[in-house]
Amino acid sequence: MNNFAMLIEGFKVCFAFQNIFACFTGAVLGIIVGAMPGIGSLAGVALLLPLTYKFNPTTAIIMLGALYYSNMYGGSYSAILLNIPGDSPAIMTTLDGYPMASRRKLPGKALMTANTSSFVGGMIGMLILVMLGPLLAEIGLKFGDPEMTALLLVAMTSIGWLLGANPIKGVLLTFLGILIACVGMDSLTGSPRFDFGSMYLLGGIPFTPFVIGTVGFAQVMRLMETRQDKVSMNYDKLTIKASLLDKTDLKRLLPFAARSGVMGTFVGVLPGAGATTGSFLGYAMAKGFKTKEPLGTGAIEGIAASEAANNAAAAGAFAPLLALGIPGSGTGAVLLGGLMMWGLNPGPLLFTQHPDFAWGLIASLFMANLLTLGIALGLIPFLLKILAVPVKVLIPCIIAICVVGSYSATYSMYGVIVMGISGVIGYILEKHGYSTSPMLLAYVLSPLLEVKMRKAFIISRGSVSIFFNKPIACFFMILLFLIVLTPAVRAILTKTGIIKPKAEQKA
Repeated sequence: MNNFAMLIEGFKVCFAFQNIFACFTGAVLGIIVGAMPGIGSLAGVALLLPLTYKFNPTTAIIMLGALYYSNMYGGSYSAILLNIPGDSPAIMTTLDGYPMASRRKLPGKALMTANTSSFVGGMIGMLILVMLGPLLAEIGLKFGDPEMTALLLVAMTSIGWLLGANPIKGVLLTFLGILIACVGMDSLTGSPRFDFGSMYLLGGIPFTPFVIGTVGFAQVMRLMETRQDKVSMNYDKLTIKASLLDKTDLKRLLPFAARSGVMGTFVGVLPGAGATTGSFLGYAMAKGFKTKEPLGTGAIEGIAASEAANNAAAAGAFAPLLALGIPGSGTGAVLLGGLMMWGLNPGPLLFTQHPDFAWGLIASLFMANLLTLGIALGLIPFLLKILAVPVKVLIPCIIAICVVGSYSATYSMYGVIVMGISGVIGYILEKHGYSTSPMLLAYVLSPLLEVKMRKAFIISRGSVSIFFNKPIACFFMILLFLIVLTPAVRAILTKTGIIKPKAEQKA
């Protein structure tokens, strides 16, 4: 109860006019930054940080915190409407968001589902942050290199190996993603790998152009292929009324958003995990529950799981940042730099020495969540107009977005070239029935997995026992074996007739 009393005091700080204005400005900028591929929350916060130097520290951090949080909302817009994730946490949203908008002709409901799930997930994350903030930070400290290695292995296998009807294709694409992630400098020794003598490849394959190409530019090529059959993307009901969720939709959405919200909050406090890992795990967890439509075909549950998880993870990331001074992501590191720039040292004493600042920031997250939801709902009628644009006009517009987003990520034509090549690869893979999601998942998580795994082996001097001597790591390793072995065991039991195939069970 004491925490909620302090939260009320924080709202008193947050309700000052300059702080409300800063929160609103941060929310608007966050949505814009999130919806623009190639920028992301890290670049957005880093660009805005120098502008807040002369602000009151509380006002400045409220604006930056609102921008970081609302960025999670904005990333889903381009993912749903254009199949281009605005930021890495929105990758999983494309799996169901774009099919729901394009194939099922329900773009408004897809956006409404994303906004509602983001609000629910963020609210759950903030409530947990208020009640268990310091405890969450201590839990995050228990996740060392072995624990993070085991968790990341579970994240990769739960989607990368079992996504789709053919697990073999998922395995192949997972290995391809790992191989692509290995290009560049070795993260521990600094030696070059797979650079082929090119100075550009020394920096690795840049994330943003690679994702934009694999998902967005590949989509452009598919639109070009079918442009004769599809003159325009006009939809019959592009109104806010047609976008509202009914009781059935909410019943489908809320359980998945609630589960992902809780899980995403705990993922957010883990060092290095971030909202991207939270989104992946939220979607993976959703695959274990019954859904009205299969995930990946435009299911409300898929959008709800990924969006609630990444917003909750964004809220959970503030627990170790404020309570321990440990950033959970690159954006958190920039925020930490801002706190130190204003003469504030994050840690346990922050809540006692500067309670107005700490609780004002936490209260501003609640306000940012509410403001961002209102802004997002108001934008839906304007966003839906994108889908009324004829394909012959939409194709060059999407190409321009892909090129600008790729160039802005590297400030060179190298990013544009990577985008083009990855787009061709993504188009060919999709054409032959290979989902690119496992490849993107492996590409995103592999660098962190490599660092954590190699450090764990250095600590144990090469012994695998380190993953089984620690309770948390052992739990995730057992879960890993269950995930990997379950399909094989089920196939054997089905072949021997011990269990019946799913088709016979339904009959």
